[in-house]
Amino acid sequence: MDIVVKDSNGTPLSEGDTVTVIKDLKVKGSSTVIKRGTVIKNIRFNGSEDEIEGRTDKVKGLVLRTEFLKKA
Repeated sequence: MDIVVKDSNGTPLSEGDTVTVIKDLKVKGSSTVIKRGTVIKNIRFNGSEDEIEGRTDKVKGLVLRTEFLKKA
């Protein structure tokens, strides 16, 4: 069973892709905010078609909902 992960525009994503955040997001458990336009490189899938894992310069080990991302 293959999981098809899509961004907010319906574009299929692959592991290792680069995505851009389309909305300011608060990080749970931290006072950090990921600003709109932040680029997240080298994404990984975690078994859910609605979530990906990635990292930014400030925060490592992020789990992000695909509804807030678009393929770069």
